[in-house]
Amino acid sequence: MSILSRQGRQERTNYPVKIVQFGDGNFMRAFADWQVHMMNGKLGWNAGVALLQNRPGGVSAQQLHEQNGLFTVCVEGFRDGQAVREYSLVESVVQGINPYTNYEAYAELAVLPDLRFVLSNTTEAGIMYAEEDRLEDQPQGSFPGKLTALLYRRYQHFKGDPAKGLIIIPCELIERNGETLKGIVQRHAEKWGLEQQFIQWLREHNLFCSSLVDRIVSGYPQERAAEMEAELGYQDPFLTVAEPYHLWVIEGPDWLRAEFPAHEAGLNVIITDDLSPYRTRKVRILNGAHTALTPVAYLMGLNTVEEAVNHEISGAFVEDLIRKEIIPVLDIDEQDLRDYADSVLERFRNPYLRHQLLSIALNSWSKFDARLKPTLLSSVQQQQRLPDRMVFALAALIVLYKGIRGSEQIHLSDEPAVLELFREEWGQYDGTRAAAGQLVSRILQDTGVCGGELGTVAGLVERMADYVHEIEDSGMFQAVVKFCGLSDRLISAQEGEG
Repeated sequence: MSILSRQGRQERTNYPVKIVQFGDGNFMRAFADWQVHMMNGKLGWNAGVALLQNRPGGVSAQQLHEQNGLFTVCVEGFRDGQAVREYSLVESVVQGINPYTNYEAYAELAVLPDLRFVLSNTTEAGIMYAEEDRLEDQPQGSFPGKLTALLYRRYQHFKGDPAKGLIIIPCELIERNGETLKGIVQRHAEKWGLEQQFIQWLREHNLFCSSLVDRIVSGYPQERAAEMEAELGYQDPFLTVAEPYHLWVIEGPDWLRAEFPAHEAGLNVIITDDLSPYRTRKVRILNGAHTALTPVAYLMGLNTVEEAVNHEISGAFVEDLIRKEIIPVLDIDEQDLRDYADSVLERFRNPYLRHQLLSIALNSWSKFDARLKPTLLSSVQQQQRLPDRMVFALAALIVLYKGIRGSEQIHLSDEPAVLELFREEWGQYDGTRAAAGQLVSRILQDTGVCGGELGTVAGLVERMADYVHEIEDSGMFQAVVKFCGLSDRLISAQEGEG
């Protein structure tokens, strides 16, 4: 069976690069690039994507380029109660570039006349200010640094033409992602001593839109790849599985609908003047549940979201966390939240998505900061109590970052400084309750991991230290039962197994 390529396929439109995309992972390919493909096919939008590799050590952008930008998205799950499996051969990506090994190709994107949009998904840790970035770097280390240099090169080439400004839509799940990114870009421009005319062009003729994305993408279907590729008739190492549901909320002016007419292609894209309610609901419930569930379920020996949410114990844990700890502190219509929670749990149970828990664990500490910490602090402020399940999940996350599940090593992926901190702290742990307290205290007070403020929350260090010690001493399963009040469900589960 041959590898997917354009060879042998009918000629098609050679799309001009209209979009530069920072981030080449499964999600953006099955979400943004898939939608661009749909817009091209249904509307004749005529937009090509130049996809940029986000990390220097990977090879995926170059591999995709060698595959001529083609990849397959399988939309699989339930739509209106009916099981669906739909394949799309996505043709919107026209370039795959690794800026760390082919800087010239990356730099040339800045001067393309048709370029109009910048999209990004560099994880929650990607939108950050890097003091060490310099204009002369090839490339800069951070995403905002790269974007600043790209915009400056475009400004110079087109001599400050207002019409050559770009629409920047970051998809990272942080609060006010567009505003935050714009602020960091301006900070780089000022730090680098760039002329005021550029900074004015940057502010007035480039639109930074905050956005919210929602789709569960499980990635390459390792266990079912042979079956799917037999149906397709070719091999595709970039084959990606996604659920039917998708939502993209973009905060921007009314004229953006004409520039980005996704709704005309039947796509669930909302352009609004306020995405706050959409974002709060989705990030706190769906993403918060994912991040809380992952360390608990994975250390119980489970591997996928479906297994975890259908398990008697971990499923009850995450459902109680949503309904008893997340929903009560949100200032949104309660029935709307309950309905959304029901839909989220149904999506988690999609039997076709083999959504690996470890894929959700990527950069877990920045995810906790964006998805769960606001709920934890709101609980303390509004209810004068610690949300027990959320605190337990944070303790479980600390144990996950020990990097061991039973007898196997866990492949953790996070910022080097975060991983080094946990290596040092776990290296000093001697198994005692006192050592657990010291471990938790130092981690919560580290400004690079938790921002430092959690270390000052009354009673949090002591509660988490109890949980960390119990997880280490008794194992995750018994710890969930003991500390989260699930003993009745445990008895039920054991009786069912008998």
